[in-house]
Amino acid sequence: MASNYDVVIVGGGIGGLSLAAALAGKCTVALVEAEQSLAFHTSSRSARQLIPSYGPAVVQDLTVRTLEMLAERDAQAAEPILTPRGFMLVGDEETVRAEASGNMRPISHEQAMQLCPALIPDSFTAAGLDDGSFGCNAPLLLEEHRRTAEAAGVDIITGAKVHSAQRLGSGWQVGAGTEGFQSGVVVNAAGAWADELAVISGVEKLGLQPYRRTAAIVNVENPLTPETPMVCAADDTFYFRAEGNQVLISPSETVPSGAEDAKPYPGDVEALISKLNAVTSLGIRSVDRAWTGLRTEAADGIPVVGFDAEAPGFFWLAGQGGYGFQTSSAMAELAAALILGEIEADSPESRTAEQLAAVRWSIRR
Repeated sequence: MASNYDVVIVGGGIGGLSLAAALAGKCTVALVEAEQSLAFHTSSRSARQLIPSYGPAVVQDLTVRTLEMLAERDAQAAEPILTPRGFMLVGDEETVRAEASGNMRPISHEQAMQLCPALIPDSFTAAGLDDGSFGCNAPLLLEEHRRTAEAAGVDIITGAKVHSAQRLGSGWQVGAGTEGFQSGVVVNAAGAWADELAVISGVEKLGLQPYRRTAAIVNVENPLTPETPMVCAADDTFYFRAEGNQVLISPSETVPSGAEDAKPYPGDVEALISKLNAVTSLGIRSVDRAWTGLRTEAADGIPVVGFDAEAPGFFWLAGQGGYGFQTSSAMAELAAALILGEIEADSPESRTAEQLAAVRWSIRR
């Protein structure tokens, strides 16, 4: 016999977990995750940086609101989620100017070298700095969402891949693993598998595309100081930042992929190391570990949040791209308000709605 809930969330990454915490205690909620552990895929492979100047305008608005919410939390907590860490863009004048946006301001070549002496001086001619950027303790944030949700009665079920979902009367019947669920609302927070879940549910898919993004933790001869900003090439060919005495590096690639447990392609990390050893004095010696995550996006690059226009009770929370952590708290705040009927689609009547009015309120085709 199926268990009954007001809301069933499909997906245990940062999107699903943050919404579960936002809904906790306000309605009955179950969260189902296909893997045996939460945040197994993209959410465990984050660069852990929240950058207000990164992404389209609406993503920047979501980031600012998320940072506000996390700062309020940190002011009352013993262990912070946020750590100040700037974000610096480097390249030629034209590319830096084209890519700089929002809170990013131009800085001189000399200032850039002072902030990151590891850069080879003639490897760039222009730079921009977002000094309102923060490092994010992603594991702590994920764990806090889980604890908050479970403490308020949310049932979290792992190892339960959704194999069936259909509209039943005024609600939904969902089969996941060996479990059955009935709910008024099904939330599609399935990340790279969001379109696949739509097909299983008899809902038209939105053409959400997963893209590969590889990263590695490397050992270096010359470690970065903790104050060094995260450095990103304006032409999206690399980024790096300190990770203790090691360095996190990425080729910053955007390669289309199917929904899968992605792994680094042979040679990608090695090619990146050669490039970084040419443009920095890091002296990368060896790779500690490497991984690849999937960043899933809609065609316009805007996150998808709202009820499907043609499938009552089917709610999309997907397409966060590479902005999952930096938009997650604001997205959950908005999604919870829509699901609970506290704000209505296309009726910006609250502070949250006014801030995020450019986000898709409901999914139209």
